[in-house]
Amino acid sequence: MMTFEELGVRNDLLHAIKDMGFENPMPVQEKVIPHLLNEDGDVIALAQTGTGKTAAFGLPVLQRIDVKQVTPQALIIAPTRELCLQIGSDLSDFSKYTPDLKVLPVYGGSSIESQIRSLRKGVHVIVATPGRLMDLIRRGVVKLDDVHTVILDEADEMLNMGFVDDINDILSHVPENRKMLLFSATMPQEIAKIAAKYMKDPVEFVVGTKNTGAENVRHIYYMVHARDKYLALKRIADDNPNIYGIIFCRTRKETQEIADKLIQDGYNADSLHGELSQAQRDMVMKKFRDRVLRLLVATDVAARGLDVSDLTHVINYGLPDDIATYTHRSGRTGRAGKTGISIAIIHSRERGKLKDIEKRIGKTFERQEVPTPAHIIEKQLYNLADRLEKVKVDDEEIAKYLPGVSRKLSWLSEEDLLKRVVSLEFNRLLDYYKDAPTIDFIDEKPKKGDRKESRAPKTAAEKDRRTADRGMARIYVNAGKNDGFYAGNLIDILNHAIHGQRVDVGRIDLMPGYSLFDVKKSDARRVVDGLTGFDFVGHKLHAEIADPEKDYSRASSRRKRERKDGDGKEKNGNFEKFMKKGKSSGPRHKKK
Repeated sequence: MMTFEELGVRNDLLHAIKDMGFENPMPVQEKVIPHLLNEDGDVIALAQTGTGKTAAFGLPVLQRIDVKQVTPQALIIAPTRELCLQIGSDLSDFSKYTPDLKVLPVYGGSSIESQIRSLRKGVHVIVATPGRLMDLIRRGVVKLDDVHTVILDEADEMLNMGFVDDINDILSHVPENRKMLLFSATMPQEIAKIAAKYMKDPVEFVVGTKNTGAENVRHIYYMVHARDKYLALKRIADDNPNIYGIIFCRTRKETQEIADKLIQDGYNADSLHGELSQAQRDMVMKKFRDRVLRLLVATDVAARGLDVSDLTHVINYGLPDDIATYTHRSGRTGRAGKTGISIAIIHSRERGKLKDIEKRIGKTFERQEVPTPAHIIEKQLYNLADRLEKVKVDDEEIAKYLPGVSRKLSWLSEEDLLKRVVSLEFNRLLDYYKDAPTIDFIDEKPKKGDRKESRAPKTAAEKDRRTADRGMARIYVNAGKNDGFYAGNLIDILNHAIHGQRVDVGRIDLMPGYSLFDVKKSDARRVVDGLTGFDFVGHKLHAEIADPEKDYSRASSRRKRERKDGDGKEKNGNFEKFMKKGKSSGPRHKKK
């Protein structure tokens, strides 16, 4: 195995990286460092985040700095403030034993005046975000005439964030004979154009495979109904008691909503999105890095360039449109030789997108069942036992309190005491998962070999789906789509008609003349009582706990015939009234 010394790294830098615990170079470092130290050509390095890229370009850049010449000699451009600070911090650590070498991060969201003062004192290496660097160039504060090395880190992320014009403008201010390094996880066409325009016969180093995820990441997906995604997310979190991960959402609104729900439900979580101030972002990231937060709910843009080690999970709360974005997401776990898990929570219409991702990254997603309550509770119990085994005990300090506690609990047997310790920790969990339904999406497409069975005539019960999900009761109500009765109306009526504790609604099936929906068994009777007799735009509702053997379509047909006028045309007065009131006739998915 090679050493950093064999790669040509200087003694002062060797001393610093030894203090940091670096022993042997990683693959990207073995390839890039000797080339940057000994060759003149430009470099394109394709490697995932977390593969040691900062040391790969940072050590040779520092080694080529002339500290006696106090002008910017190296420029490193990063897409986000967080990555900019991380690179700056790493370079400062690398140059710990290099006297007078000055590294300055410049970025938005911080005082530009203090950055200008630092620049005027003189720096050797600038690490910058594109927007702030352009601002400083326009003010005439930054002069790049002596820059001999330019590095674009996470180039594809800068492209995704819309920095292409800024990059082109910045590169027009550096000397033509500079060395240029481009680091990227993927190589989209726009990045290739920048390389062709500004780089001279670049040497390409590939660590892993282009456009693929990290090799040591497992890719798992759970398929549920869209309405059950949040329930699936909670079960995944509960089934992994030591989870430390990022949950990616598509929009700022969804990000904040999911984070708020998790916090309300008692999880150590918070959000990261574009509407937060820089101070709020910094506070959230500090808590996440310190592991005060175990779950960070983020948009892709807000999470650009985050460098957080030891993530156990990345959770896709739905798949991104861009396959490269999935590669970035999944690449945030399973880094530096460690294993990680990338999870996708999808609904049936996202299967095609999943297959596209599989083709591009060359990996197969494992479909797994959403963790069952029994499995979750078992995992949590074993985790508690593990924590009890490993808890630090200060014998001397706690000994003085034990006699009193022992007298207080002496009437309990060892088994009773254990039950109470467990119940103290798990009563909330046990209560939440009592009678909890199965939420996996059941694929109803016939399997190979089952064609004959699939052609068999279905019973009315199969057609109407009158059987409730596990732990739920199925409710029939005598209003359907022909009455202008949709999911949103049902929720509104439940809000007004049912008193007391809120009602959680599960699966809803809307038929032309009636509807069926699930509620918890404990709520079934008061839901039936509340709905029966309720006036829905002139139509008196009747509700009952659904009988799986009863054909409700016949009752619906009788009611339909009764509504016809003398000309045989169906009176749809309720629907007309409903439309006149201006209410949406489309289904809504909000649950009470």
